This record gives sequence, structure tokens and C-alpha cells, in this order.
Amino acid sequence: MGTRQISRTVLVAARPDQIFDLLADPANHPLIDGSGTVRAGRDGGPARLSLGAEFGMDMRMGAPYRIRNTVVEFEENRLIAWRHFMGHRWRWLLEPAGDGKTSVTETFDYSTAHSPAVLQLLGFPKRNADGIEKTLARLTKMFPG
Repeated sequence: MGTRQISRTVLVAARPDQIFDLLADPANHPLIDGSGTVRAGRDGGPARLSLGAEFGMDMRMGAPYRIRNTVVEFEENRLIAWRHFMGHRWRWLLEPAGDGKTSVTETFDYSTAHSPAVLQLLGFPKRNADGIEKTLARLTKMFPG
């Protein structure tokens, strides 16, 4: 990965379309979130994400807050990424791995952030690397094969 990008990859015992369906529904995000910050999808957003879709989430990092995201990359059953209002992105890349399995890569991309140095100073790269690892472990358990 490039600079200011934190990625982890796992092999999941599910087809890309099965995993993509889970990711494209914001209501599922709290189910897979390993960081402990994603609490619930906000009412009024789409049931299924698409390019340009906006969706809100109830979050908690110390104190509760709300966040609004915009889908900025979208390729059905392969790639989805949303941008936070601060400019950083969360990206999911799904690649078929044979035998009904998928290589899943989650990336925290703060190269696009408005203030990447601030995110770095506050420890978000390390914290988000830990969260990504836990998220991918949860995802793997959802599809035990």
C-alpha cells in the first residue's frame, strides 16, 4: 500500500457477492466493526449503497457522535469505498480466490484526508490497524465455510 494507507487482508470462505452484499448495506456495518466505534446506521440513508450514496452512522469514540459518509468508489461485488467528511476513506477490495473463497482487503486511506498529519499525531493509523484486524476477524467468523 502507498504512504498514509493502512491495509490488512484475509481469506474469507464466501463468494465476493456474499461479502459485498454485507458491506453494501450500512445496517450491517455495526455487525462487522471490530473497532467498537460503529453503533448503528442512521435513518434516512439508502438500504444499499451505490456510487455517490450518502449514509450516516451513529458512532462512539469516548463520546457518542454522528458521522456522514459518501460512497466514492464502487464496483459491484469487487470494490466499495466511502469518504468521511474529513476526507479520509475506508476501502474494501474483494478478489475471488477460488473454491468459493474471497481475498478481502480493508484499507484506511488517510492520504486523501484534509489533515493527515493530525490523524497521524492522534494515533489513528495504529488504532485503525488494530480495528481493521478485529473487523476482518469478525467477517471471517461470519462465513466459517
